[in-house]
Amino acid sequence: MTVRAMVVDDSPTMRVMIARLLDADPDIEVVGTADCPAAARQKIKDLSPDVITLDVEMPGMNGLDFLDKIMRLRPMPVVMVSTLTERGADATVRALEIGAFDCYAKPSGSLASAALADGGRLVSLVKQAAGIRVQPRTTSVARAVEDYTPRPDALIAIGSSTGGVEALVQLLACWPANCPPTVITQHMPALFTKSFAARLDRLCAATVQEARSGAPLTPGHVYLAPGGEAHLEVQGGSAPRCRLVVDELTSGHRPSVDRLFHSVAKAMGGSAVGAILTGMGRDGAVGMKAMRDAGAFTIGQDEQSCVVYGMPQAAFAAGAVTTQLPLRAIGPRLLQECQA
Repeated sequence: MTVRAMVVDDSPTMRVMIARLLDADPDIEVVGTADCPAAARQKIKDLSPDVITLDVEMPGMNGLDFLDKIMRLRPMPVVMVSTLTERGADATVRALEIGAFDCYAKPSGSLASAALADGGRLVSLVKQAAGIRVQPRTTSVARAVEDYTPRPDALIAIGSSTGGVEALVQLLACWPANCPPTVITQHMPALFTKSFAARLDRLCAATVQEARSGAPLTPGHVYLAPGGEAHLEVQGGSAPRCRLVVDELTSGHRPSVDRLFHSVAKAMGGSAVGAILTGMGRDGAVGMKAMRDAGAFTIGQDEQSCVVYGMPQAAFAAGAVTTQLPLRAIGPRLLQECQA
């Protein structure tokens, strides 16, 4: 089936470049382009594309505001096109939180050099986006749990990928200020996890930070694996700590959810609880099975609430999941399993 794509960007050069990268694939047809949200709105109505690529910064209405309107009024797969800068990373994290499928770094130079650097990534993203289930954007916000006391030995481990930014924002909204120590591996580029951790820290009652090697795992803190640089693992003992391991890809990723879950199984055994959220592929399935075999309670996000059911489905098929739950129920259940 041919994927019908539309390109929205205020730069004529960028519109041509992105359109040509997509048109190079016989399974994608660029049905239209637009230079601003106003023009894009009408063309979406007229052309009904399967996927749109959307520039983060545009005149009139920026890409984030337009994305928010799309997700509220006409939910559809959107790939954000962003600069690889700190400002671009902040905007892209916000876009993923709103519901964008994924982000793509703006190409530079000639079409030939852009195509060489791209390596087929944009085509792959657009094809993947065409097959996802887009969840309508919700305005409801969970409130932090009050009067909560965690078990002294409790630890929560979470893995996620595609759709995980939005899912983690919703899940951690109920985290109390004295939450159990929480470790998270979310597949993201290196530049973006710092922005994401800062964003979560502003939104959550708990303290959220990028994990650093040797950091003690203490109540009230959430530790996010730095993107692309190393695997986040948990080092056991009388005072469990974060450990960052610079190593090869595991299950196709660095950081890897499997590496995190395996280390949690070894270090914490049945005192830990785990959750695997929306994401593409199989990363986390084997590691979560190790957690469950060690006595941990494990949760998989259910198919209906996932953007992509790949990772939770693989974990469920491997016998790694104690129970499947919709996203809205996962946070409260994790906290319940860790309560004193």
